[in-house]
Amino acid sequence: MARVYNFSAGPAVLPEEVLRKCADEMLDYAGCGMSVMEMSHRSSEFKQIIEDAEARLRSLMGIPDTYKVIFTQGGDSLLFATVFMNLAVSGKADYVITGNWSKKAFQEAQILGDAQAVASSADRNFSYIPDCSDLPIREDASYLYICENNTIYGTRFWELPNTKGHTLVSDQSSMFLSGPVDVSRYGLIHAGVQKNVGPAGVQIVIVREDLIPEDLPGVPTMLRLRTQADAGSLYNTPNCWGIYVCGLVFEWIERMGGLAAMGERNAAKAKLLYDFLDSSELFSSTVDPKDRSHMNVPFVTGDKDLDAEFVSEAAAAGLVNLKGHRSVGGMRASIYNAMPPEGVEALVSFMKDFEARHAAR
Repeated sequence: MARVYNFSAGPAVLPEEVLRKCADEMLDYAGCGMSVMEMSHRSSEFKQIIEDAEARLRSLMGIPDTYKVIFTQGGDSLLFATVFMNLAVSGKADYVITGNWSKKAFQEAQILGDAQAVASSADRNFSYIPDCSDLPIREDASYLYICENNTIYGTRFWELPNTKGHTLVSDQSSMFLSGPVDVSRYGLIHAGVQKNVGPAGVQIVIVREDLIPEDLPGVPTMLRLRTQADAGSLYNTPNCWGIYVCGLVFEWIERMGGLAAMGERNAAKAKLLYDFLDSSELFSSTVDPKDRSHMNVPFVTGDKDLDAEFVSEAAAAGLVNLKGHRSVGGMRASIYNAMPPEGVEALVSFMKDFEARHAAR
């Protein structure tokens, strides 16, 4: 069967050449006679894999030496608690609520201590990013937390909040490595790789080293950032295969020209789709134009039955996983790094044909 254009929000499309490389090395990685899935995480082969992956990531993002890079497990949902336990030294943290994931992070922090929402876009179903130029951040809040790109609602912070001197923590899961980023503006970045970088099961944490507590009485060992930071992400058995694939994706991004080139590529793909949506008489975007994500593009027809018909016909045409999240409805095209421009062109062409056929009814 021919490969489809996969618009899934995650786990999501991976570069085809990376998948072919994985297939080629599945049974025998670099002549060692075994798969990465089989090798010890203490082996010299895997030590080289994880060190190379970190080095490539540091180079791509320009990560300062004062930051630690941690490959961890447990999902970003576990990191919601981990972040508060490790960084909320005052027991207080402030949150900007722009969708499901920042809301979940906020709720997790509320279980553990004093978390306050200082801005929200819930009043319009998270279809925009609130003004964050003068937030009522508490002086003793340990950090300000955002979800920088909202997978479900298709919004993106194009300008970072004014933190008023506080540490900025960002969930970058669905925008990670989609363009250049100034790591020095953040205290901590975390990202689940399954949306834009690799297979599900790996989370990447980039954290300024002075923010990592030396000791956290009462906090389980595996929830302490210091545990993995000091062990080079090898305190316990990591997701070896997932880290290996991430390393291949980092290498692919390098070959594509790095993050600046990737950002230009993603902007061009998004523009093609948004330009059509803005000109269409049938389809429409659900997001404030100034806050539109380049990664996740929700859209609707305004008719639930017609939306369902579109999703079904698109899948038959090889354009799959376009059904929108239940909280937004309609459709959603996730056009991550690995989605080729041809995939977006095929989607827009299909949308034009679908509109023409239904306009003629």
